[in-house]
Amino acid sequence: MSKILLSVIGPTAIGKTKLAILLANHFGTEIISADSRQFYEEMKIGTAVPSKEELSQAKHHFIQHKSIKKDYSVGDFEREGIYTLHTLFKKNDVVIMVGGSGLYVDSITKGLDSFPSVDAKIRKSLNRILQNDGIAALQSKLKELDIEYYEKVDLHNPHRLIRALEICIGTGKPYSSFLNQPRPDRKFKVLSIGLQAERKILYDRINQRVDLMISEGLLKEVTELVPFKEYNALQTVGYKELFKYLDKEIELDFAISEIKKNTRRFAKRQLTWFKKTKDVLWLNYDYEKQTAIELIEKKISSLGNT
Repeated sequence: MSKILLSVIGPTAIGKTKLAILLANHFGTEIISADSRQFYEEMKIGTAVPSKEELSQAKHHFIQHKSIKKDYSVGDFEREGIYTLHTLFKKNDVVIMVGGSGLYVDSITKGLDSFPSVDAKIRKSLNRILQNDGIAALQSKLKELDIEYYEKVDLHNPHRLIRALEICIGTGKPYSSFLNQPRPDRKFKVLSIGLQAERKILYDRINQRVDLMISEGLLKEVTELVPFKEYNALQTVGYKELFKYLDKEIELDFAISEIKKNTRRFAKRQLTWFKKTKDVLWLNYDYEKQTAIELIEKKISSLGNT
């Protein structure tokens, strides 16, 4: 039988963890997380890390396994993820991957473009620019150095901007010149399973999740991370807004409303990314369990015959 990776994708708050656990239990296998915000042990509430109960229902990998104090790139994740997959495939014909970070998902399913190494000091310098001058300064610099990538990158994602700029600066060549190179063949087949909902339902779920995070102590979590607020991992929705509140730049109610708004924007970007993925089996967020299992098994059967 061909080895199959079931990749559960979709926007934030749609219910990906629940489906991944259902599939892991059905196929008697384990889960790899491809959510770049859930890698860090210091970030729990604001990244919606699976609960202890959920983690006990199926073995998860790449959940809170790194510290925000250490750089962890998508390239690092690709190497470790592929190694873990090969290990899991020795005892399982099916493995589950779940996550809403499109680039991290693609790093496993498709492989990454290859980039040369650059001096780590460049990233630190760019992070200082982000901290002192804001994201607009990074956007302006990228427009100057690589207009091609500037026109297609998510300009509100500081991680992507910094990554592109450090390559531009470190190599003297546009980041876009390193894209679309031949990528490695994967020794497994991929079935992408997407979850979707009407926009109003999705936005309601996002708003409810943010309210739950606040009630569970997100502000306390962020307060404890203030000494590290310039770190790359913390330049993310749910943390940056509360850092502004703690710096007395905005009121708490406004910070919470900004988290909701920015999370909705993030969900739209996720959907745009995943809609470009080929051959996705799309399910409604309120799928009936047995029907979903039957559809997925039918798809797996067809993959095995190709």
